[in-house]
Amino acid sequence: MATDYDAPRKNDEDNEQDSIQELQARRSDKSSGVVDEDETEAAEGFELPGADLSGEELAVRVLPRQADEFTCSSCFLVHHRSQLAYEKQGQMICTECAA
Repeated sequence: MATDYDAPRKNDEDNEQDSIQELQARRSDKSSGVVDEDETEAAEGFELPGADLSGEELAVRVLPRQADEFTCSSCFLVHHRSQLAYEKQGQMICTECAA
């Protein structure tokens, strides 16, 4: 951030008055400290480890591996061909595993 050393500086009295005015403005604003969040609604989004998810149904569309993708033989993730580090004896390795 650039600093303008030629600009007039505020003295301590100006700073005190500014901060007092800001505090008074904040005090008059009653909604500044109010948090509008329902605790039960927020807690519904959390899942505990080991929770029974047998009744849950996932809605994920799985696409087959495309022609320009490969499966890394080290991490078994599908990557784009641009992330291919090397291929050795038919085993493709991604750049993350090669590092």
